[in-house]
Amino acid sequence: MNPLVELQNFGQSPWYDNIQRSMLRSGELERMIREDGLKGVTSNPTIFEKAINGSKDYDDALAHLLEHNPKQNSRDLFFSLAIEDIQQAADLLRPVYDQTGGSDGMISLEVSPDLAHDTPSTVAEARRLAARVNRPNLMIKVPATKEGLPVITALIADGINVNVTLLFSVARYEEVIEAYIAGLELAHKNGKPLHKIASVASFFVSRVDTLIDKLLDEKLKTAPPAQHVRIKNAQGKAAIANAKLAYQSYERYFSTPRFEQLRKAGAHAQRLLWASTGVKNPAYSDVMYIEMLIGPDTVNTIPPATYKAFKEHGKVRSTLKDGVDEARASLDLIQSLGISIDAVTLQLEDEGVESFLGSFKTLLTAIDSKVAAMTPQKRASA
Repeated sequence: MNPLVELQNFGQSPWYDNIQRSMLRSGELERMIREDGLKGVTSNPTIFEKAINGSKDYDDALAHLLEHNPKQNSRDLFFSLAIEDIQQAADLLRPVYDQTGGSDGMISLEVSPDLAHDTPSTVAEARRLAARVNRPNLMIKVPATKEGLPVITALIADGINVNVTLLFSVARYEEVIEAYIAGLELAHKNGKPLHKIASVASFFVSRVDTLIDKLLDEKLKTAPPAQHVRIKNAQGKAAIANAKLAYQSYERYFSTPRFEQLRKAGAHAQRLLWASTGVKNPAYSDVMYIEMLIGPDTVNTIPPATYKAFKEHGKVRSTLKDGVDEARASLDLIQSLGISIDAVTLQLEDEGVESFLGSFKTLLTAIDSKVAAMTPQKRASA
């Protein structure tokens, strides 16, 4: 059996962490839905930067937009291009959405990363984007910064689906759950149908190992030989351990009497979504962040190379609930070696916001360059 299809027998939905106009036009996305049981798609500023800046797929559409409104700035043009893709993907995924009762079949669109620390502006933009896309299977992606927490509550209260992104720490994840449940309570109080509201919490994986392994390598250079075995035993363990403990929080929070009241009213639990599951270290299995995190009521959004690798040689069995004590021991070992998990996850959050912001700025600059290269004659002929 196709391992991507088999994942679903264990309660995990495979989503695709990529979108580009060519895959919509060629029928590639439709084929993945049909053959692989693909259940959703995620996007982010880096994905769109590579798609728009790295191809000519969008040039004709860009010229067409300028023909109708030549005064649009690069931000307006980007969102117009992105929304066209998001709407088409949403329509292709709509049968999955209907078949799963609204838990899958989702496509995500992220708010502007330069608003990550601006609560009111993020809420306002999210509402505008949701209205423009106008698809029930849209998720608005909101970064899990401190300023993003009230955004989650506000959007869920509005009945807008939310993908909470750039989550690295279990503590912040628990704050995200609180924000989600508070939003559901407001939605219920205001008479919103809770069964139509969906949310995922995108918990990033590989970046945790990348940074902690780097810090462990630095310790190896100066540590006495007696410490080398302990340091090496800690390598490649942090990300999966961190994710397993996050899932323990998921099970605890969504089995409380408080949430059970909402569940009776039709509410869905906010599923954990494993993000950043491409393996960065060639010494590790190229599918380890899928194989080691398989469990019920979860999503794995898989980048293209990892998607191909897992389809070819992935092994599927229930793993997410295994080794929880070992996961705690791994993180305790890392802490005992002088590496603060809290400091690492906060650094990764800051770097994640900056990385997406950098991609967004590069994208807007690329759009400006494309616009500048278009003569009025070229625009008119588009």
